[in-house]
Amino acid sequence: MQTTDKKINSSYKQIVKEALGALNKKNMALILHGVSFPSLLNENTGFGTYNSNGAKELMDFAGGMFNAIQLGPNGKTKPSDSSPYTGTVFSQNPLFMDLISLTTPEYDNLLSAVTLEKIVKDNPKLYENKAAYTYSIDVLNEVMDEVYENYKLNASDKMKEDFEKFKTENAFWLDNDALYEAFTLEHGSDYWPQWENELDRDLFSTWDRDKANARIKEITEKYADVIGKYKLAQFITAQQSEKTRQYAKEHGLKMIADRQVAFSDRDNWAYKSLFLDGWCLGCPPDYFSKDGQAWGFSVVDPEKMFNEDGNLGEAGELLYKLYLKMFKENPGGVRIDHTVGLIDPWVYKKGALPKVEEGAGRLYSSPFHPELKKYSIAREDDTNNGVEPDKEKWITKLDDEQISRYGRTIEKIVIAAAKEAGLDKDAIVAEDLGTLTYPVVRVMEKYQLAGMKLVQFVVAEEKDHAYRCCNITENSWAMVGTHDNEPIRMWAQSMMGKAELTPHVDNLMDDLYANAENRDAVRERLYTDDKFLAFSKLVEIFAAKNENVQIFFTDFFGINEVYNRPGTSGDPNWTLRLPDHFEEFYERRLESGDALNLPLALIYAIKARGNDFAAQNAELIKKLESIA
Repeated sequence: MQTTDKKINSSYKQIVKEALGALNKKNMALILHGVSFPSLLNENTGFGTYNSNGAKELMDFAGGMFNAIQLGPNGKTKPSDSSPYTGTVFSQNPLFMDLISLTTPEYDNLLSAVTLEKIVKDNPKLYENKAAYTYSIDVLNEVMDEVYENYKLNASDKMKEDFEKFKTENAFWLDNDALYEAFTLEHGSDYWPQWENELDRDLFSTWDRDKANARIKEITEKYADVIGKYKLAQFITAQQSEKTRQYAKEHGLKMIADRQVAFSDRDNWAYKSLFLDGWCLGCPPDYFSKDGQAWGFSVVDPEKMFNEDGNLGEAGELLYKLYLKMFKENPGGVRIDHTVGLIDPWVYKKGALPKVEEGAGRLYSSPFHPELKKYSIAREDDTNNGVEPDKEKWITKLDDEQISRYGRTIEKIVIAAAKEAGLDKDAIVAEDLGTLTYPVVRVMEKYQLAGMKLVQFVVAEEKDHAYRCCNITENSWAMVGTHDNEPIRMWAQSMMGKAELTPHVDNLMDDLYANAENRDAVRERLYTDDKFLAFSKLVEIFAAKNENVQIFFTDFFGINEVYNRPGTSGDPNWTLRLPDHFEEFYERRLESGDALNLPLALIYAIKARGNDFAAQNAELIKKLESIA
């Protein structure tokens, strides 16, 4: 196999594209959250961004092999929490601003080259493939002080006109989000429940609108520059992001957004009246957590989602605006995090554990619950006697009208917003991992939503398990893992020498290597060679019938580090980046057998489809062999 002397050029990409077409893969997305994008030499300011020159280099590399990049949520995060899954739903994370471009005439030289040089020089993670989160937040505050002052003094008329237009078009969310920034200074805390002033905590839910409006006016005038800086950062980030999407499109790449299930503190404050008081969203007890997962996320009030006539209520209108904004900004589509939360959410009482005995239940599937039954779509006779409400088979039957009610949010908000943006249901990537209740399964079927299949998490002993290669359906996004999993190489290493590896090997032999020569040697290699085991798991997502593939960047580039470990916090999470010299890194990892050799994986996938299919694609296999 030749690697180091071959570049991934247009010929290479054309052969790969032909092979993906032969395997009926319509989409192949590289999962790369914003923070994980690489930087160029002398441009590493401490935080990755898809708006950087390093990102453009990555798109040059990926375009032609991949046709999409799956981003993470891009909302503004808290200084105390770097997780993108607790960021704002409307405001973008200003850490995704490309600071380099602010030193150019394109942005009226709002940032000095001297400031930029110091930022790069002082970056504590300059020589590591990690983001410096706290450092980057401190830098951003200093940068915006300089940028805002220069904007007021030197910005062109064109920039000022564009900024005013942006503020007007986005006022419905921008005004509230910027106002929150002012209140964090007023109270010395960015966590609104700790504010001493009751009016400030309930500013948008109090009945005394005259007093609330007077307070808004007071804070707006007192912190005019704070508000102005916040809005300017949002304007620049949005403007740069639009240019990035255009660049990606020119390179054959769609950007897929990620809609997290959570609302940030900023959102909870601004839309407090739309949430169900005293209840939180989480997960019931399961194999991984005996007490369930108490996420603490707000639950949208069902009575404010839809009016009695079926039209959107105040909360429904807000979510519609959010999805419409996301689909318009991301023609590649939107990944819905925890789709179950839109269809059949598990809710628990604030301060309690998400367990049935402590009052938890499914919001729309609790016909016996003293408090939740008024929201229940499922009836008492739809439940399964002897099965607890936290189990998958709690609800066993529904009529068409009930299924439509469970699917109202999907149909009238998500799909409707996609249609208004000129897209169809294929633009919806439905993350349906974990517990899939009967209502969720029926809604997914009714609206033909493409769910996810993770081959790393197959229950290998169950021959009909949905994540097994031979069982993966066409209307799916297949992957080896997500941002919450160890890279597949680490999984493979952990499986070596364990008895539980045997059913995995059996399945791989049946699904991939049924027609292989020297089957005994192949089986032995799966038991003893962790790199080959990991490679085979990657082959599965190409050999299966699924039309869509996603690969997390650690699995493609062979980075044996974890991006996020659920249940833990701190800097190790959400900071892993693609190395700045990623092409050289990739070729080195190819040579060592750690990175994914895509042409070789496609050869194996074609052969796994059977001798007849391989014979039909004999010439294609030869082409792939020439670049593998």
